[in-house]
Amino acid sequence: MRTPIMAGNWKMNCDNDEAQALADGVLARAGQVEDALVILCPPASALTTVHAAIANSNIKLGGQNMFWEEEGAFTGELSARMLLSCGCEFVIIGHSERRGRFGSVDEADAADLDTIFGDTDATVNRKVKAALAAGLLPIGCCGELLGERQAGNTDAVVEGQVKAMLDGIDADGVAQMVIAYEPVWAIGTGEVCDADEANRVCGMIRGVVAGLYGDELADGMRILYGGSVKPDNVEGLMAMADIDGGLVGGASLKADSFGALVEAAADAR
Repeated sequence: MRTPIMAGNWKMNCDNDEAQALADGVLARAGQVEDALVILCPPASALTTVHAAIANSNIKLGGQNMFWEEEGAFTGELSARMLLSCGCEFVIIGHSERRGRFGSVDEADAADLDTIFGDTDATVNRKVKAALAAGLLPIGCCGELLGERQAGNTDAVVEGQVKAMLDGIDADGVAQMVIAYEPVWAIGTGEVCDADEANRVCGMIRGVVAGLYGDELADGMRILYGGSVKPDNVEGLMAMADIDGGLVGGASLKADSFGALVEAAADAR
């Protein structure tokens, strides 16, 4: 049985005081949950604050991004070692916003914004390798744009991203990973992928992993859904056989709503 995960991606929200208050609220609601794994991914400026707040609980800490080099002249970047020193056990890699693929930006603006962060399949692969080598557990993201879905290219896009992400990584490394399917058009837009369709794509991802590493590894891998996950749709998503939890954005910024997601995940298994 795969233990479900609810990971809260706070994105660029919360100064340290706000992060302290939010972490305290999540701790009160979900700090001792045993049937689901809870991960909080605050902005880098609040990592140590949140780590202190969740000490002595079952909640884990994650970073939102990392660079693949250990140190050097890479202004503004964080290494795996730096994240570990803040108490991180997990790190989100390849989120669509880091790739410059935004769900809530007008299409007319998207072309001008697609190099802001510049993550590609190649850099995502390097980051995953560096995270695993350092002992961080990657949450590797994949997902299609609305135009790609409308063109019938969802499976090809997602399969390509997953294969590129895992390129050159051995089975032991992949077995430590979590993969998150996040259809870009559903991130920050209020739209949610139909539960059956989300499950179908997550199952397709599991099939890609099985084709590369075998059924046993794929069956044990946790695959999350991300994209406007909320208390009013989480039960339908968690009822799906191939969805093992959520990578949650907006709903993770309120302790009560995130706590409800955690409870739904725990109840589902």
